[in-house]
Amino acid sequence: MIGLLLRRLLVVGPVLLAASVLVFALPRLVGVDPARAVLRARSAEAVPDPATEARLRSSLGLDAPVTEQYLRWLGGVLRGDLGYGYVARTPVAGQIADAATVSGLLAVLALALAAVVGIPAGVYAARRPGGALDRFLGLGTVAGVAVPEFVLAPWLVLVFAVWAGALPALGWGDPAHLVLPVLTLAAYPGALAAQLVRAETAGVLTRPHVLVARAKGLGEHRVLWRHGARLATTSVTALAGMFVAGLLGGSVVVEVVFGIPGLGRLLHRAVVAQDLPVVQAGTLLVVAVAVVAGVLVEVLATALDPVLRSAGSR
Repeated sequence: MIGLLLRRLLVVGPVLLAASVLVFALPRLVGVDPARAVLRARSAEAVPDPATEARLRSSLGLDAPVTEQYLRWLGGVLRGDLGYGYVARTPVAGQIADAATVSGLLAVLALALAAVVGIPAGVYAARRPGGALDRFLGLGTVAGVAVPEFVLAPWLVLVFAVWAGALPALGWGDPAHLVLPVLTLAAYPGALAAQLVRAETAGVLTRPHVLVARAKGLGEHRVLWRHGARLATTSVTALAGMFVAGLLGGSVVVEVVFGIPGLGRLLHRAVVAQDLPVVQAGTLLVVAVAVVAGVLVEVLATALDPVLRSAGSR
């Protein structure tokens, strides 16, 4: 297992290096001039003064060769120096850290809720395929997967904040502010996890080793969780890394709707304002989280599945 982890970690460095090249080149690939983006953010002038633009280009080192610019930028990233944002004129590292902390908390709570609800629901629904619980779960998970966040979030606000008055609609800083955003973010991964676990568990329960376990008199609850759910959850575990990165950087709608100062809202505002240092740093962080999380969940999934564990040790 340690060997598998080390082999997977060896690819993290090259992948992140390739990602850093793409992230650095992104403004140039989409035709954004960093010097003009700075001037527009600071003065909102459509046509900047050429002399001012030349001085700014020189002060930012944009007149140096692209390779030199990239190496200087990469060195800053490795030292934790991400520069200053064009709009707020504050260190980007501080902006990203504050926003990522908020989004990370939301992502962890949403994934925990999705796992606590989705996995047991899928396991128990698989006990009797076609039963009442299975049919009810099928309808609920189809709705959970199909309804997008920009529809679910306003409806939750309307029901629980406006009509019931039980929860705040907007804001951040109080535990009550977490409830509706976490419910919104947990709906899709929870429904998808329930569907996957239900399908995998139903298949595992028909395998010969499960039939043998039942014939030996093993209790149904033990058969269900030890022989069925354990193998079935490997598919959900494999998707967890994708969910972490998606929730961390892709929760733009939820953070905008609920007024949450997270990474998604920060990146949304940075893209609109062409605040390139913030966009580049946020994008690189999301990619890094996705790569590292993918490696960790692959190792965890291998540890849960004896077939994968045997293949990985070869």
